[in-house]
Amino acid sequence: MRTIIILSIALVFMMAADAGMAAETQAGKPRILVAYFSWSGNTREIAKIIHQRVGGDLFEIVPATPYPTDYNACLDQSAEELKRQYRPPLKTRVANMKQYDLIFLGYPNWWATIPMPVASFLEEYDFSGKTIVPFCSHGGGRLGQSVSAIAKLCPKATILDPLSIHYGGSQTLQDDITTWLRRIGIKARGKD
Repeated sequence: MRTIIILSIALVFMMAADAGMAAETQAGKPRILVAYFSWSGNTREIAKIIHQRVGGDLFEIVPATPYPTDYNACLDQSAEELKRQYRPPLKTRVANMKQYDLIFLGYPNWWATIPMPVASFLEEYDFSGKTIVPFCSHGGGRLGQSVSAIAKLCPKATILDPLSIHYGGSQTLQDDITTWLRRIGIKARGKD
């Protein structure tokens, strides 16, 4: 009987140690959100690849009223929104933003800055103490002033080096993302 009690106590201590190690492992890993706004689908595809590489949760920023599908009409509307600094209401919402430490933020370059739905998203939550990792699709304007716009809206967040992708990327997109993640110190799943 005494042997059974000793073995039971030892088993309890081993289970407690394993639970503590598991909690420590989880606590050491950042909780990741890959959030993105995409009009044409280019940024969505990049976000999906990043999500596959880093894990976490994937979230699409969706305006309550969709943008026109016609390119020129969308350009006109987005230019007017930027001029007025209009913040369109969003259809989607992150249930518990507090749980995330690291937020990958994707968007197309519209008028050399972030689209106004991204501004709405950034103003909707408190990013203090969080790390934001921008990634941007563009047709030639690269990042424009988008990173400084994010910094202005989230002054208490840390912003890591962004990734700039021409439209949907190229044949090197996968390698470009791996190289970028390595450069900013984020280990990709199944890589490195």
